[in-house]
Amino acid sequence: MKRFRVSVQTEDFDVGEALKWLRQGLPEIGALACFVGTVRDINEGQAVRAMTLEHYPGMTERSLEEIIQQAASRFDIVSAVIIHRVGPLNPEDQIVLAAATSAHRQQAFLACEFLMDYLKTEAPFWKKEDTPAGAQWVAARDSDDSAKSRWNEG
Repeated sequence: MKRFRVSVQTEDFDVGEALKWLRQGLPEIGALACFVGTVRDINEGQAVRAMTLEHYPGMTERSLEEIIQQAASRFDIVSAVIIHRVGPLNPEDQIVLAAATSAHRQQAFLACEFLMDYLKTEAPFWKKEDTPAGAQWVAARDSDDSAKSRWNEG
């Protein structure tokens, strides 16, 4: 049985509970790979006091579901989860959890990395940072596009 879940939420998440959900009742799982992203207090050399993440409700969840489905079609995964927070966040707060399970470690690692690369480039989220110079929107990074593009190679 395959199990996938996405959640876009304002409240914090419990990593342990999410990882338990991924594995519970699925004895074929031999590997779990997980990434947790957090708010930094500095970005490109500038202090960050807080961050606000915005999204399009409904559209964002569908985008995350599509990203998981793409991962499931590319990699032999058993379960996967993406939890992404929105709203106001402070340095050290958790922003995102992406995790995947499989029978063996390589597929879980690859799927988790794929989830994050596509999440950073395809999911409709917008970040605004509160800095000493004022609020500013965070631009997309070329490095994120480069990371995603490798999945389209050979």
